[in-house]
Amino acid sequence: QVHLVESGGGLVQAGGSLRLSCAASGRAVSSYAMGWFRQAPGKEREFVTAISYSMSGGATYYANFVKGRFVISRDNAKNTVYLQMNSLKPEDTAVYYCAAAPNIASMTTSGSWGQGTQVTVSS
Repeated sequence: QVHLVESGGGLVQAGGSLRLSCAASGRAVSSYAMGWFRQAPGKEREFVTAISYSMSGGATYYANFVKGRFVISRDNAKNTVYLQMNSLKPEDTAVYYCAAAPNIASMTTSGSWGQGTQVTVSS
């Protein structure tokens, strides 16, 4: 079982940037598909981005609403996954969660999740 801890959230003005980190322990992130989801107040958790596990090529996938603004990356040496968020908008305000699973398709049903980190974007 992999244990995930997110960090890096905070308050930022619209147009600004933040980098979220997801530190893993217990298992190597290189052996998992890793993803970021978010949940805004009163809304359901939604997919943001994911990266397939290293041996499958590390392909990345993005929700349309973050394409060109967010970048997911993985540092296997640090066992950490990052989410670089640029050009932030007030509608990006949410709790951001890191997830790990054997594959991207199973992330929401059988993945391991972190506790989340709050991102607030002011207008």
